[in-house]
Amino acid sequence: MDHLDRKIIAELRVNGRATYAELGRLVGLSPSSVHERVGKLEAAGVITGYHAVVDPRSVGLGVTALVGILPSDTADDDEVADSLAELPEVESCYGVAGDDAFVVKVRVPTVDELELTLGRLRRIPGVARTHTTVVLSTRFEGRPNNNRLDLPAGDRRGGA
Repeated sequence: MDHLDRKIIAELRVNGRATYAELGRLVGLSPSSVHERVGKLEAAGVITGYHAVVDPRSVGLGVTALVGILPSDTADDDEVADSLAELPEVESCYGVAGDDAFVVKVRVPTVDELELTLGRLRRIPGVARTHTTVVLSTRFEGRPNNNRLDLPAGDRRGGA
């Protein structure tokens, strides 16, 4: 992956609906060259998909919570993660360092639904306990961190 691929990725992270012509103008390539590069990035698994960013409240998901999950001593992390993936309320799942094995982001319509979801989480085999932080407001979320794309892969500093 070279600097032009990184520029293309950065532009797609800002506007995933950009045409190959628009991308070409932004990165200094022909539309056909951009098309070829995007295809290679998709085939290599660098670009894993495209999606619409939706305001959760507008689709009835007014409550967001971050839930830390402490596994039992006999838990299998892969099995716990597979069970978490089956819950539609779990939007994101992160394997983390520390006491918790996972932190999940949950979106539900109401606090009552959050309580039901937490009960389902606690009943997953291998989950010893959870602790929940309810999000009061979202200052920003899912923003592209394109300045990190300018660094060569071996030159990255800091966290994920």
